[in-house]
Amino acid sequence: MLCTVVGMADIPAAPVSALVTGAEIARLAGVTRAAVSNWRRRYDDFPAPAGGGANSPLFDLAEVQAWLDRQRKGKDVSEKVQLWQALRGAYGDDMVGALADVAQCLAKAEGEMPTGLPEDAVGLARRLAASESATEVVHDLAERFTDSVRRAGSDQVTPPRVVRAVRHFAGEVSTDATLFDPACGIGTLLLAVGPERGPRRYGQESDARSASFAQLRADLTGRGGVDIATGDSLRDDRWADLKADLVVCDPPVGDTDWGREELLLDSRWELGTPSRAEGELAWLQHAYAHTAPGGRVLMVMPASVAYRKAGRRIRAELVRRGILTRVTALPPGTASSHALPVHLWHLRRPQTLGDTASTVHMVDLTASDPDGSWEPGSDQVADVPLIDLLDDTVDLTPGRHVEESHRDYAAEYENLRRELTEQVRLLTELLPTLTAGEGPDVADGPSVSVADLARAGLVEYGDPEPVSVSDQLDTDYLQGFLRSAVNTRRSTSTSGTFRLDGKGARIPQMDIAEQRRFGAAFRALQEFEERARRVAELSREAAALARDGLGNGSLTPGS
Repeated sequence: MLCTVVGMADIPAAPVSALVTGAEIARLAGVTRAAVSNWRRRYDDFPAPAGGGANSPLFDLAEVQAWLDRQRKGKDVSEKVQLWQALRGAYGDDMVGALADVAQCLAKAEGEMPTGLPEDAVGLARRLAASESATEVVHDLAERFTDSVRRAGSDQVTPPRVVRAVRHFAGEVSTDATLFDPACGIGTLLLAVGPERGPRRYGQESDARSASFAQLRADLTGRGGVDIATGDSLRDDRWADLKADLVVCDPPVGDTDWGREELLLDSRWELGTPSRAEGELAWLQHAYAHTAPGGRVLMVMPASVAYRKAGRRIRAELVRRGILTRVTALPPGTASSHALPVHLWHLRRPQTLGDTASTVHMVDLTASDPDGSWEPGSDQVADVPLIDLLDDTVDLTPGRHVEESHRDYAAEYENLRRELTEQVRLLTELLPTLTAGEGPDVADGPSVSVADLARAGLVEYGDPEPVSVSDQLDTDYLQGFLRSAVNTRRSTSTSGTFRLDGKGARIPQMDIAEQRRFGAAFRALQEFEERARRVAELSREAAALARDGLGNGSLTPGS
C-alpha cells in the first residue's frame, strides 16, 4: 500500500551521492562505532574518507554500501536501519526532506496515489508504523538525523544537551501557556519544553522542508494546538500579533544577511538597531517583541555576544531596563561535538512599570559535566547589581562576574601589602654603595673592542648580549660596560633608534680582580632595576584592588 506526498519539493529521480559519518555506518551495519574503526584499520579496501576532517571523516554512502555488500556485513540489520539507509541513498544530503516525506506518507490514508519515496522505504515505514506506531518511526528518524548532523560538526538542529538545558531552565510551564519558537527548525526545542499536553505552541521556520516535518511530527504525536508557519521570521513575521508566555529560540549564528537594511525602522528594535554583525541580537529582540507582560525568553547565544563591542549599546539597554534576569554559561561540549562555549540568556517582560530586575543572576557552569546536573554550586553563581554591569564594555560573561564575586579582597590585599613591604625592604638593600671614582680616566683609558675579545676566544655572542667564556673576563663587568653611556651613544642612530652594537662596543682594560669588583656593582644594579619593576607592578595591583574593594564594600578603612 502506497501513500502520496503533496506540495513537497521535487525529489531527484536518480540517487544522490551522500556522505556519512562513522557513527552512521555503524548504525547502517548494525554494529558499534568501535567495529567500524576496526574495519578501517584491518581492511585495505575500506572506502577512503571523501570529506570531513581527520577527527570526523565522512565517507561516500554508495562506496560504503558496496563495501558492506562485498564483505557480507550488516545483512541482518533492523528495519529501522534499512529505512534510514534507503532514505540516505534516495535523498543524499536532503535528509530533512526525507523525514518530511516519510512523516507525510504515514499521515496519509491507505490507498492514495504513489509517493516520491522509494517503494522499499514506503514498505519499511508502513511495516514499522504497523508494528510500533507512526510516532515511534518519526521519533527514531528525528533522533538519527540529529545524531548524524551533530557528529558531522553541524548545528543544523538544536543538540540534545542544549534541549535538555533549555527544558531544565524553563522550569514549570502552565498547561494553558502559549509557547513560541521563531526559528524552530524541525521542532525539537518547541516540542520539548513544557508539558506534552495543554500549551498552545507556535513556530516559524524559513526552510519549508523543516517546517513541514515539524508540523507533521507534532500532528503524528497527537499533540493538539501546534501551528508551524513557513517563512523568514525577521523579514516576514507570520505571527505579528502573537504574545507568548515563553519564547525559546536557538537562532542562526554568525548570519550577517539577516535583513538589516530592509528593517532599519522596524518597531521590534526597542533596545537599539543591531549591526549587521549582531544578528543574534536581532533575533533576541524579535523574541522579546513576542513576549507577553510577565512572559519570559530563553535564548541560546554564542558566548561572544556577551562581550562583542558592536553589541554593547543593546546589552546596556537590556541591563538598564531590568529586562535581562539571568545569564547561564553552559559547559563546553554542550552545543555539539566541538567545545565552543554557549550561553543561555533569560529575559522577562515586566508586567508593570516597576516590575524589573535589580540584579542579573550570573551562573557559570563551564567547569561542570555537560551530561551532569544543571544545578550550580554556591561558588558558581553571583547576583550582580545592574550598576556594576554598566561600564565601558557591558561584559555579560558569567565567569568574569562569578569569579569577582567570590574574590577575597581582604586576604588578597593583605598578601599584596605584605609582599610589597618585603620587596621595598629588599630594594633598598640591593642598591650598591658607590663612592667618587677617577672620572674620565676609566672611560678614556686603555680599552679593547668586543670584536677583538671574540677573535681572541674570550667572548661569544649570545642572545641578546655577548658573554665571557674565559676566566680572564667577568661577564657582569662585560655586560655592565656594554650598557654604559659611551656604548649606548655608539649604538644609537641619528633618528634615535637604539640597537646594541656588541661588536663595535669597547670595554676598559682592567685586571680580573677589578673586573669582579665592577661586575658585582653592575649585577646589583641589574637586580635593583628588576625588583624596582616588580615594586611598581605590585603598587599598581595594590592600588587597583584597594580602590575596587573600597568602592564595592569589600574593604573598609582601618583605624
